Amino acid sequence: MKHMKHFCAALLATTIVSFAAPAAFAANIAVVGGKTDDEFWNRIKKGVDDARLVVEKNGGQVSYLQLQTYDNLGPDAAQLVRTAISQGVEGIVVPNWVPEAEDEAIKAAIDAGIKVILMNAGSIEKARELGAINYVGSDEFVAGKAGGEYLGSKGAKNVICVNTVPGAANLEARCKGVIDGITAKGGKGKQLPLPATSFGDQTAIAEAVKATLLQDDTIDGVINVSATDADAAASGISQAGKVGKLVHGTFDLNASGLARIKDGSQTFAIDQQPYLQSLLGVTLLASTIDYGTALPTAPVLTGPGIVDASNIDATLAGVEKGAR
Repeated sequence: MKHMKHFCAALLATTIVSFAAPAAFAANIAVVGGKTDDEFWNRIKKGVDDARLVVEKNGGQVSYLQLQTYDNLGPDAAQLVRTAISQGVEGIVVPNWVPEAEDEAIKAAIDAGIKVILMNAGSIEKARELGAINYVGSDEFVAGKAGGEYLGSKGAKNVICVNTVPGAANLEARCKGVIDGITAKGGKGKQLPLPATSFGDQTAIAEAVKATLLQDDTIDGVINVSATDADAAASGISQAGKVGKLVHGTFDLNASGLARIKDGSQTFAIDQQPYLQSLLGVTLLASTIDYGTALPTAPVLTGPGIVDASNIDATLAGVEKGAR
């Protein structure tokens, strides 16, 4: 019995040591993203910051490399990827906004042995083409088609998709999906491309929407490619005297847009859950780098979901916690 007690005590001590000293993370990850004064990218940044807590707790690090403007989107994003390469990171999470400008830099990262996850803009097909390990985000064409079909279900027949960053692959896919979706419902749609410098310029967007609506009285549906753009469009719709006379929707969420859905002046929003995109992208990449784990689900889709009068209260509850 005495020997057995000594054996059990030794076994218990070994077990305690085993659980007290797990293998630590060592992941050094860079996330390429948009400006943090953009409400949508604030949600992305919150996901990055929450994921950073896990990575740093285990000895790794996460840096956020943000664009300064959207005027030169693709080349600037590619330069941020090259900056991450020069910093010696082991992993990069990056949107593939403009493939023709970014692909070369992303391939260079992968050729250097850096593991890459495409996030927010891209597709699993593009990830496989480049050699990235996964895509985390929304399928923008599918989301756009859902939006177009929703517009049609609400009676819209002539829809404009207002694009403030023409040429960005994800936004082009959104508008194409909208046009295909409304066409399938028997309506028609077209893209209203605005200069990239109008991104974030509330007055310019509002004036463009107002002018377009006044020029064509048959337009009965407006959809924006971002929640901030929808704020400006709402002003333009109001100035044109069209509130309640057309279906207004947007991609992505913000507080003012949700308030409009609540009061009935905006019809819907398409949620891609940006918080989940970065949270999952960073933690999946860290786990792959350090433990060799692989997720069989590809792509990892975080949307689309329609937010309208039927579920606005539940959505607002998530907003209060800073994740939607």
